[in-house]
Amino acid sequence: MALDREQVMAALRQVIDPELHKDIVTLNMVKDVAIDGTTVRVNVELTTPACPLKEVIERDVKAALLAAGATDVKLELSANTRGSTGPRKDILPQVKNIIAVGAGKGGVGKSTMALNLAVGLARAGASVGLMDGDIYGPSMPTMMGLKGTTPSARAGKMVPYHVHGIHAVSIGTIAGDEQPLIWRGPMATGAFKNLLIDKTEWPELDYMIIDLPPGTGDVPLTLCQLVPLTGAVVVATPQQVALDDAVRAVRMFQQLDVTILGLIENMSFIPLPDGGELDMFGKGGTEKAAARLGVPYLGAVPMFADLRINSDAGRPHDNFDKNPRLGAALMHVVESLAGQVSVKNMEAPAAELTIS
Repeated sequence: MALDREQVMAALRQVIDPELHKDIVTLNMVKDVAIDGTTVRVNVELTTPACPLKEVIERDVKAALLAAGATDVKLELSANTRGSTGPRKDILPQVKNIIAVGAGKGGVGKSTMALNLAVGLARAGASVGLMDGDIYGPSMPTMMGLKGTTPSARAGKMVPYHVHGIHAVSIGTIAGDEQPLIWRGPMATGAFKNLLIDKTEWPELDYMIIDLPPGTGDVPLTLCQLVPLTGAVVVATPQQVALDDAVRAVRMFQQLDVTILGLIENMSFIPLPDGGELDMFGKGGTEKAAARLGVPYLGAVPMFADLRINSDAGRPHDNFDKNPRLGAALMHVVESLAGQVSVKNMEAPAAELTIS
């Protein structure tokens, strides 16, 4: 018996996005439906190409339509990263989501996580920018393989490098490899503003990742005042002395009315050759801190030597391609972040649906 529009839409309203906790029709994820007897063709547009639960959505859509009487379901999944629907300042309007990556103290792998978040989002199909805002300790030139290079310019503005699938800028490629940046606060914040807004020609981006200096000083404060952040990610290692500072970073962002998208536990444990784990710093401490603070926990990244080797060599894709456990840990964090951004932006208004 042929299906009609009401039956198909009723079935699709039973499919709940497991992260956004609303049905996919209400979330405007159903973009096109074609019905031919008991054959249904449907396009579902995910809110991010790095959707962590797309297999669940695909399974549930097919199951709901088959239960409604369809004999053949042709499902197409697409993705369109959503940005905030709230008021935006007229700054970087071509960027849908701006995400700060911070840490309460140095040495926890904040810059390493920022780069791998950017690369992971790009590998999923998003357009991604990375701004190395760690003014005093820019490590991105090394990790991206850009040491000794000079960025190009066009019409008086710097053109970001297009490297490893992302658009990137770093003060380290301007100041020189070994040049110390001996700047007081106003000089540092002025350089940060120039690099982020005034002197860089950013393309249209789904996500911009901004690697901040550690701590709670002038540059993080300036960023929160300058641009409409989607939210912040805080990187920590699991021992208490590091978590104490991470909590301070979380509280700083909260006092500045910036959403905490999640905490990442870096150097969670050391994987052993026999498959065991060496708990060096107190595995799980960051997850407990996130629960206590009432903020999302994005996942843990173990202490693989490959991560250090690939970072020193400027080969971030090798982190995903050459060590399955490391790649899986990083993609879990990437997808968790993308999911939290979608949750933040879930209030997007619905549009008209085309049905034939």
